[in-house]
Amino acid sequence: MSLKIVALLLSLAGVIGVGIGYYLRLIISLGKKGSMELEIKEMLLGAKEEAKKITAEAQSKSEKLIETSRSEIREKEEKIKQVEARLIKKEDLLDKRQQDIDREVEIVKERVAEIKTIKERADKLEADRQAALEKAANLTQEQARAEIISTIEKNAAEDLSVRLQKLEVAGEDVLENKAKEILATSIQRLANSVASDIMSTIVPLPNDELKGKIIGKEGRNIKTFERMTGVEVIIDDTPGALTISSFDPVRRQVARMALEELIKDGRIQPAKIEKLVEECQANINKIIKEKGEQAAYECGVLNLDPRILLILGRLHFRTSYGQNVLQHSIEMSHIAGMIAAEIGANVNVAKAGALLHDLGKALDHEVAGTHVEIGRRILQKFNVSEDIIKAMQAHHEEYPYETVESRIVQTADAISGARPGARRDSIENYLKRLTELEAIASSFPGVEKSYALQAGREIRIFVTPDSVDDFAAKKLARDIALKIEKDLRYPGEIKVTIIRETRAIEFAR
Repeated sequence: MSLKIVALLLSLAGVIGVGIGYYLRLIISLGKKGSMELEIKEMLLGAKEEAKKITAEAQSKSEKLIETSRSEIREKEEKIKQVEARLIKKEDLLDKRQQDIDREVEIVKERVAEIKTIKERADKLEADRQAALEKAANLTQEQARAEIISTIEKNAAEDLSVRLQKLEVAGEDVLENKAKEILATSIQRLANSVASDIMSTIVPLPNDELKGKIIGKEGRNIKTFERMTGVEVIIDDTPGALTISSFDPVRRQVARMALEELIKDGRIQPAKIEKLVEECQANINKIIKEKGEQAAYECGVLNLDPRILLILGRLHFRTSYGQNVLQHSIEMSHIAGMIAAEIGANVNVAKAGALLHDLGKALDHEVAGTHVEIGRRILQKFNVSEDIIKAMQAHHEEYPYETVESRIVQTADAISGARPGARRDSIENYLKRLTELEAIASSFPGVEKSYALQAGREIRIFVTPDSVDDFAAKKLARDIALKIEKDLRYPGEIKVTIIRETRAIEFAR
């Protein structure tokens, strides 16, 4: 019984304890709830106070901004009013000026009309005076002028001839000495060797047995080689050599390099030929690029487009009258630079114009037109300076001499092409040029005989003394020289000499 009582008491105590704990928890929670509500109310009050402060500050700032904006608007309005006032004032001034101009225009019109009337009266008086003079002299104005001119020419012909001779002698001596000094200095400072080239290339062979290999079975090898390179291979009885013939020096060079490689390799058959020719063509392009860059560097011509240098390098394989065109252009560039430095011209323009003067010859067999016109189009395409184009375009007188550098380039071309050994002309062209030179001289009235001398550098003309006097002889020499310049192409210059001889014959009996 006691255990039951104890258990009952313990159960009762537990229930009472749970109830008391629940009650205490309820009281505590109610207390916390009251304190949280209080805190929330305090926070709300603080927030309202802060909001009032922020609102007051914002209102103050907005009022300041509004006042500032209003002051700025007032200032702008004042400025606009001032501008409007100035514009109105200017407009009034312009209106006044326009009125003044209109009045002046009317005055000018009136004066023009007066001048026109006065001129008409003056013209009428002049015509009346001229008619009176013609009637008194029994000659028209043109007849009187022609008679006066004829009289003056007859009286002054001898004096003019003497004075012209003195001026020519004095001026020619000074200019010739200066020109000789400049040209001699330029030629002396540049003494390049001249290497001639022809339309064919000789390739040496180690032995004549290779000729059969090069021809191949039924000519397959040589046909493949000619088809790939575009050249003609001539195999004859010449011991230890064969000949490559082509008008295109680049093709000829590719064929020579490929043939030498085939000879070294020893395996000569169509597939090998095609491979080596393609490799040599690639190597030639590298050589062309290197030659163009070397030429520009040697002459000191910088900042050229790389594509121009590629075209320039092709001239290494081009010849003109047996003279290598690239070497000729380099030589010209040096000569032009020396002459330009001597006379105070633009050295860079003169050197560039001389180096690029024959650029069109690299493409003249592919593009229509003269090499001068082709070269001009190339330089214009790659935005080369207009001064350089003017310097190079006149060296064959297809274009006028617009600058002193253009004359320097033409002079350098004549020096480089006309010096001994520089060029080789064929006998047909030589005879043709001499025949045309004599024909031009003989076509003028009063010419009795004409002889071309010194390889076409001089022409001596004998005239009839009865029909050509001394004054007319000088004019005839000038006219013949101008016609030669217009109709013939030649390196250097041609001296025209007029010989007028009068003989008096009498017999003593």
